[in-house]
Amino acid sequence: MKNPRFLADYGPILVLLLLCGFMSVVTYSEQSSNGTTAAEQVLASLAKQCGKSPRVLIAVGVQPGDADFAAKLERDLVASGATVLAVAQGEPRDAREALQSIAASGSTLDAICCTDVTQTWLVITDIKADFPSLGEPSVFTPQSFFWPNFLKSENLLNIANQVAVIAVIAIGMTIVIITGGIDLSVGSLVALSAVLTAAFIRDFAGGVQASFGGMLLACIAAIVLCGSIGAVSGTMITWFAIPPFIVTLAMMLIGSGLAYLLAMGQSIYQIPDSFVWLGRGADLIGLPNAVVLMLVLYALAHVLMARTTLGRYLYAVGGNTEAARLSGVPVKRVLLFAYIASALFAGLGGVIMASQLKSGSATYGTMYELYVIAAVVVGGTSLSGGEGRMLGTLTGVFTIAVIQNGMNLTNVESYTQKVVLGLVILGAVLFDKVRQRVTTFTSSG
Repeated sequence: MKNPRFLADYGPILVLLLLCGFMSVVTYSEQSSNGTTAAEQVLASLAKQCGKSPRVLIAVGVQPGDADFAAKLERDLVASGATVLAVAQGEPRDAREALQSIAASGSTLDAICCTDVTQTWLVITDIKADFPSLGEPSVFTPQSFFWPNFLKSENLLNIANQVAVIAVIAIGMTIVIITGGIDLSVGSLVALSAVLTAAFIRDFAGGVQASFGGMLLACIAAIVLCGSIGAVSGTMITWFAIPPFIVTLAMMLIGSGLAYLLAMGQSIYQIPDSFVWLGRGADLIGLPNAVVLMLVLYALAHVLMARTTLGRYLYAVGGNTEAARLSGVPVKRVLLFAYIASALFAGLGGVIMASQLKSGSATYGTMYELYVIAAVVVGGTSLSGGEGRMLGTLTGVFTIAVIQNGMNLTNVESYTQKVVLGLVILGAVLFDKVRQRVTTFTSSG
């Protein structure tokens, strides 16, 4: 009897863990160190084979960590008494120019320090044939090791940062779906909020010279205006009994149209550099600020849904609206709250996106409503209403993100990714229906 409940509570987490394991296996490949760690490895190998006074060329590209790699090598080699004849940073032609200069000076070369990328350049592999006067220099590269690309720290942080907007919007969507409704307007509200935020900063807060207070007021105003659109949707649904699908579909078109009208079809980018603090900044432990905000919001949303009277009302309305009304639950006010909350979270998502991209555009948020609904459903929230958890939604968000990230890492084309995402959504809904039937059968038995 406990199996259906166990699957509902922990099934999405188990699926996510299995998915992470699968992505780790399929992206397991040979890796090379970078940055200062790679430089230390090269220095150790160089000292063993070439002594303390070798003549060295450092050749690096433009990959992350290459500049630190070159700086560390040059500094420590000079300090140890070695002669750094040149540092070639950029493209193969830069390395060729450096080698030509060394050859023209009549000097010989004992070693070339490369990254895992630059060691494959033809100018490096063919150096003995192209530059015989330089001698036979040894090529030193960082040590290789095997590790999943998926589990690289930068990849995991990238996943978390990319899902922050969708995860924030999904909080409001979870509330709406738990009440038995749907909100198709969230993607358009993201665009509208981003445009409003950027426009308010440009027109009323001083543009690129805007102060923190001005930017904060612009963000709050954009979120509140989005919330007012949610209030209109909620009013139409509760007082006029119009189906949520129709109301929010209309609001989706209205929100998108308003965003294009306000932006005049252009991106608004007159925003201070400091505005990116929320979307791109990181806290003291290295987590992006947007991710920290996301985690705080999920904690608060969990408390709301699991520990408050309002949370119980939301579940009651979704489980059986008429029974909730007869029990004294203010159904209309609860539904109105749900749609306002969804719009407010969408507005906040638009602010985060504007901060990440340092601009506002009516093209933001395209198809986000589908990704958000998919994440909520994959996380175990029933489309029939009355059932769902915030932890499940967060798990669903990361499940969708891990699938997309894994397909990107394995070079799956974008069209195939859409097919896979559609199958995932269909599978999640099918699983929900099967679980409901099993629960009903077990309860009746």
